[in-house]
Amino acid sequence: MKNKVVTFGEILLRLTAPGTLRFSQAKEYTATFGGSEANVAASLANFGINTEFVTRIPDNAIARACVNELRGYGLRTDGIVYGGDRMGIYFLENGAAFRNSNVVYDRAGSSFSTLRPGMIDWETIFADATWFHWSGVAAALSQEGADTCLEALQIADRMGLTISCDLNFRKNLWKYGRTAAEVLPALVQYSDVIFGAEPEYKEILGIQPVGFHAVNADYQLNLEGFEAVGKQMEKLVPRCKKMFIELRNTITTNHHTLAAVLYSDGSLKHTRVYDVTPVVDCVGTGDAFVGGLIYGLITYPDSDQKALDFALAASCLKNTFSGDFNQATVSEVESLMEGNSSGRVQR
Repeated sequence: MKNKVVTFGEILLRLTAPGTLRFSQAKEYTATFGGSEANVAASLANFGINTEFVTRIPDNAIARACVNELRGYGLRTDGIVYGGDRMGIYFLENGAAFRNSNVVYDRAGSSFSTLRPGMIDWETIFADATWFHWSGVAAALSQEGADTCLEALQIADRMGLTISCDLNFRKNLWKYGRTAAEVLPALVQYSDVIFGAEPEYKEILGIQPVGFHAVNADYQLNLEGFEAVGKQMEKLVPRCKKMFIELRNTITTNHHTLAAVLYSDGSLKHTRVYDVTPVVDCVGTGDAFVGGLIYGLITYPDSDQKALDFALAASCLKNTFSGDFNQATVSEVESLMEGNSSGRVQR
């Protein structure tokens, strides 16, 4: 029986400076693993969804440690391709109060960035799958990587999978002579479900942001504005059945407000506004939203509202965990959905 979700992208070694030390102060780093599509896969597996993560990594001890961690989350890793010289790395400096966090990438020449069409056996991977998820990051590193995304999308389309895309614009990654606005719109056309933040819709598809300036949970969303955005998307990506926007206002590094909207079948749905403080680690919160949303759409097929609420609650909880991967359980997400935000000890 087909019931598998496949995600595709680069997984990175994450090196985090201790506490809130600056790079210039750090003498040691905490090593973990992360990356957008792997984060989504880990969320889904943690929620009990049969999930396979596909990437290309070198055949060395660090990569094997990474695979062992993925398997520890219950992820399938059969489709991982081994080759190339190194894993990509990113360094994280945590901000505090009015000082932003800072990321430095070291991904040039990584195994994933030298991926080529024909290296991955997509037909075998998709044989027992119903859903394929990718993001703009996978196409950002090289033309060959973008071509591999297209190869995967064409095969997934031919084999009848639901296809979802996280626009995931990272300006510091687009260095091979083409822009996200030149590459991604053609790939996005294959998507049944699209996720993104307002600036990403603007950068890639030219849709002007409506704006989200909440400073507390009483903020009122501009629903007419977001409905107009949805109507633009219907024209720009006719195949897209569901368009999601996660909204975040960063008041300080440790104080954020979040909400989300969904446009589907000519109508708009929205969540309540969450006031999140203190933020422990906001890296991967968008991926937690995507993982929660895919879970929600699979688990609550007759309630887009419940799926949307689950996704945002999952994203909010990710703010409370260190590391890229969301550690929240289904019961914790559902409890927050139902309004239990007291943080009382569970005995």
